[in-house]
Amino acid sequence: MKITVVGAGAVGASCAEYIAIKNFASEVVLVDIKEGYAEGKAMDLMQTASLNGFDTKIIGTTGDYSKTAGSDIAVITSGIPRKPGMTREELIGINAGIVKTVSSSLIQHSPNVILIVVSNPMDTMTYLVHKTTNLPKSRIIGMGGALDSARFKYRLAEAMEAPISDIDGMVIGGHSDKGMVPLTSHATRNSIRVSEFLSTERLDQVAADTKVGGATLTGLLGTSAWYAPGAAVSALVQAIACDQKKLFPCSTYLEGEYGLNDICIGVPVLLGKNGIEQIVNVPLSDAEKAKMKESAEGVAKTNALLEL
Repeated sequence: MKITVVGAGAVGASCAEYIAIKNFASEVVLVDIKEGYAEGKAMDLMQTASLNGFDTKIIGTTGDYSKTAGSDIAVITSGIPRKPGMTREELIGINAGIVKTVSSSLIQHSPNVILIVVSNPMDTMTYLVHKTTNLPKSRIIGMGGALDSARFKYRLAEAMEAPISDIDGMVIGGHSDKGMVPLTSHATRNSIRVSEFLSTERLDQVAADTKVGGATLTGLLGTSAWYAPGAAVSALVQAIACDQKKLFPCSTYLEGEYGLNDICIGVPVLLGKNGIEQIVNVPLSDAEKAKMKESAEGVAKTNALLEL
């Protein structure tokens, strides 16, 4: 199993590290445009192999996509990161050009590749890949929901003073501060609804804290987060590479599902060796349906900024 990660910055390098440590891939290729950067990151990571007990080979390259040939899965993290006060939507002009070029280069050398899009604004970048490549929808996946759900579970566990292993919860909708739809009504602690443990007011605060999870970290760090995003991507990669049939909320192209058309937005999907193998329908309350519709309208407005 060969995995390519485009963008050797903090998120890309963290993703490569987690994939290597899990030891399910034979090779990880890091690609970056900065001379020597991916090569240096790859060398640094390989020098941890004997310490962390993995045999995955990691190589780096400065823009030579021929070295990515035969990749089964490729992750696109490239693009400028979000700065404090900057919205994901403000990134669209620069990142659209980058993502379009990168996806084309990857497909040229690996026509059967499954693409995982991380670059922001993520839902719109996923939509761009759909509109500018000939890949089937099952092989184009936007990462955001897996990360947002991890942040949701963190906030729920924090509120209940519970171990995170007790918590199950999901965030659907757009990967933006206003677009996320935390499914509080479906969240559980060992199969018991979290509403049995927390007041409506506290659950509303958990949802609000989840939605600004990325912005909170950007304010604290001065740049986008990287550990949780890297872990989220590696979980998706592993689910596909190992044919796990795991359920994650991911941004995928909808054709009537959830009452939405011609849009990429986060919904529950099953991931396996073919990429997205099933879009899972989850019953939503009237309030959740309204929030999902509002989220989709926001994503569509950002999509309209693309020059397709």
